[in-house]
Amino acid sequence: MPVVNNVIYVDGVRAATPATLEETFAALRDSGGVAWLALHRPDVDEMQAVATEFNLHPLAVEDALSGMQRSKVEEYDGVTFVVLRPMRLRDGRVEAQELHLFVGPDFVISVRHGDAPNLACVRTRLEAQPDELGLGPMAILYAILDQVVDEYNPVMRHLMGAIDDVEDALFSSAHDVSLRMYALMRDVLTAQRVAHPIAGFVEELDSRVSADPNAAKLRPHYRDVLDHALRTSGQFDAFRDILASGLQLHIALVGQQQNEEMARMTQAALQQADQSKKVSAWAAILFTPTVIAGIYGMNFERMPELGWMLGYPFALLLMLTAGTSLYFIFKRQHWL
Repeated sequence: MPVVNNVIYVDGVRAATPATLEETFAALRDSGGVAWLALHRPDVDEMQAVATEFNLHPLAVEDALSGMQRSKVEEYDGVTFVVLRPMRLRDGRVEAQELHLFVGPDFVISVRHGDAPNLACVRTRLEAQPDELGLGPMAILYAILDQVVDEYNPVMRHLMGAIDDVEDALFSSAHDVSLRMYALMRDVLTAQRVAHPIAGFVEELDSRVSADPNAAKLRPHYRDVLDHALRTSGQFDAFRDILASGLQLHIALVGQQQNEEMARMTQAALQQADQSKKVSAWAAILFTPTVIAGIYGMNFERMPELGWMLGYPFALLLMLTAGTSLYFIFKRQHWL
């Protein structure tokens, strides 16, 4: 991939815009200024040429080429290697990016991979303030840090709005509340992992700026970025606590709804059991006279009651007595 917008600054003013790496190296040596090399997806040959020219440590070069690094600040023989994790919103989800920076006494090298943010706006802003840009590479590093931390604000506002929406839906009967809350928790955890390390190494860089007489004027700027990073990190922590509490409340509400549903189902089962008992009891009461009537309906020649004048009333009385007895038995058992 081609080198992106290499610039040589002298006393905070753009002095040259070389088109190639070789021209950049020569212009820097001739001018004695500060070079800012912006590389986007550099190949091995390009990165090796830059490493040879500026004496970059092989381990840092390897990290910059491979990507997938955690946020960190490391010192290699007078060159500060910084890995930043910007973040942005893509389709409503929080996405972490990656930006590598090499900061030396007279150069800044930015290496972007994938869709990492373009730093053109940072360059434009710095070039409008030559006094600040004239303070050297640490001024460029400050401006990049400030831009990265500022870009956390849209993510923070998005998460705040999404959390407000899910809180409103928490007490509703929406079935996707838990899925939305877990998705938000994942976004908040991503934001935390990105934002938390920033404050630590901005504080470390602030101490280095304080020890550099040429860059001491930048200390208020670094302190401002540190304050912003701490507030942002604290806000993401608060989001996580809110979502954790919301998830616990949602689980409790779901449990309560399940208990109420089980109580309703149990009540319905008891009602069905009562109905089954009544049906069974009445079936038994009606079955007994049917059996007696069936026996008498056979008309056996030797049946004693056939020649008895009171045989028919006796059969009716027997049916009534059996049915009444069963009725009171079932009544006592609370089946009727």
